[in-house]
Amino acid sequence: MIAGIGVDLVDLARFERALSRTPVLRDRLFAESERNLPLRSLAGRFAAKEAVIKALGDSTGVRWHDMVIAADEHGSPGVQLGGGAAVLEEARSIRSWHLSITHDSGVAVAMVVAET
Repeated sequence: MIAGIGVDLVDLARFERALSRTPVLRDRLFAESERNLPLRSLAGRFAAKEAVIKALGDSTGVRWHDMVIAADEHGSPGVQLGGGAAVLEEARSIRSWHLSITHDSGVAVAMVVAET
């Protein structure tokens, strides 16, 4: 059963300006394993984290590092939650996540579906 759906869009140029203007933003938003990825991948991961929050239905107690977007052995993106995000995941009885990320025409888009 679907517990939540989330979608988010990130403008790549705007995201690049934000990271250039505020270099510590990269460390605040991304886990160490995510930080050295290309800009479009970072934008996609940021969109995915925003989409996860929307699918959870709440962001209370959630920190950016509680959500890690990582590729599996086939290169497909997945959601790994810890901390406050994992608490909300458990409270909503979410057992699996489906994530799609795309980059095109200067934007990155992510969509997630949370299932019980």
